[in-house]
Amino acid sequence: MKGPFSGNTIFIIFLVIMAFNAFRSGRFDDPGQWLLNMLLLLPAIVIGITFHEAAHAYSAYKLGDQTPKVQGRVTLNPLKHIDPIGIIVLIFVGFGWGRPVQVNPYAFTKNRRLANIIVDISGVVTNLILAFVFAGIVTSITLYAYYSDVLYFVYLILINVVRINLVLMLFNLLPVPPLDGFGIITELFDLRRYSWHKPLYNGGMFILLALIIFGVVGWLLGPALATIQNGIYSFWYAIL
Repeated sequence: MKGPFSGNTIFIIFLVIMAFNAFRSGRFDDPGQWLLNMLLLLPAIVIGITFHEAAHAYSAYKLGDQTPKVQGRVTLNPLKHIDPIGIIVLIFVGFGWGRPVQVNPYAFTKNRRLANIIVDISGVVTNLILAFVFAGIVTSITLYAYYSDVLYFVYLILINVVRINLVLMLFNLLPVPPLDGFGIITELFDLRRYSWHKPLYNGGMFILLALIIFGVVGWLLGPALATIQNGIYSFWYAIL
């Protein structure tokens, strides 16, 4: 897209709107509290994005695609998966991204559609597993640990790990390109055979940005996040 409404221009407008909303919400009214919140949140973001992208890379590699291996993405090294600009934007406006894993589906050695589904779903499944495991740790601390200032801050970080991983899971399951959810339904229903698939995919990022700006994403994810999070904690409280 060229001209005054190019992709870069639209994205900059999106960032300006998100930044304005962040300031209007009062997020930066107390800089000290905001900084503390970010310090407690950043480890969860790094863990969630790193494991999500590493899962994509590992599954693609095991299915026959050497691209993630060649590019050094089959690793849990956060530096290979974190996008510095994406993290900075996330800190200040509440929406960010990691470095997407490049995959060559033609390199898959078996059923290509099934392989694509496995690669797409691996990231969100990994986020769910992390949320489940860390929720168990949080519950154990709540029930059995003795209080200390250091443990309390660790406890807050772990709570964020649970929440952020669930947010990443639910967000990426939205059936909007270029998210994993759209890739999954594309393969399940063979959407590439329809003429509208390619235009929708090419314009998907702008649709996603619009859904974020108008609060649709938060409206959709909020109840689901609360339900799943409560269910996981209830499970751990029941068995511990």
